[in-house]
Amino acid sequence: MADTQEPQEAASKKASQKPLLVGGILALLLAAGGFYGTYSGLIPLPGHSAKVEPPAENLPDLAFVPVDTVMISLGAAGNNQHLKFGSQLEVSPIYTTEVANLMPRILDVINSYLRAVEVAELQNPSALLKIRAQLLRRIQVVTGEGRVRDLLVTEFVLN
Repeated sequence: MADTQEPQEAASKKASQKPLLVGGILALLLAAGGFYGTYSGLIPLPGHSAKVEPPAENLPDLAFVPVDTVMISLGAAGNNQHLKFGSQLEVSPIYTTEVANLMPRILDVINSYLRAVEVAELQNPSALLKIRAQLLRRIQVVTGEGRVRDLLVTEFVLN
């Protein structure tokens, strides 16, 4: 009878150690998570200042010259489709008046190019990228190299 009690006691000792082992592992995981949280700044400690981000670099001097909105009829006369195109030119501030004085030539370049583009090409989702690049290059030729940095499309409506 004494022999049957010893295996039961050994089994109950092993079973009672299992929750202790699981609890110990969970405590280690929580301690490691707490350490990481405070070390990385996710959990702020009293008396410690938050991480200060370095100030952003100064933006370059920019000026924007608005371009008149262009409305172009597309396709055959009976088709009655239109493209409304609005944009602004990103320039250096010293060239603002020079670029503004060349606005009639810029509008001519924009009109000429957009009238030559096929309607099917305008309906392509990537058409705006190509049109923007083509127009920017043409505008840079008209205004002179280095005056216009970018062409910002503010309105592109095809109906």
